Amino acid sequence: MAKSAAFGVVHLVIAFSVSYALSGSLLVAGSIMLVEPLVNTVAHYFFDRWWGHPALRLAWARWR
Repeated sequence: MAKSAAFGVVHLVIAFSVSYALSGSLLVAGSIMLVEPLVNTVAHYFFDRWWGHPALRLAWARWR
């Protein structure tokens, strides 16, 4: 759990740093640092649902 929490902090620092380097704005960088992980969390949820979908498994089985 500690490793996951530490990585989360590293992720936020990187998101802030890159955003600040590109925009030069603390407000923009802070906003991106907060919004990006939320968007990624929602995207990950839907990606997991899609990945486990039976139609995808069937298509993968046919392709192999």
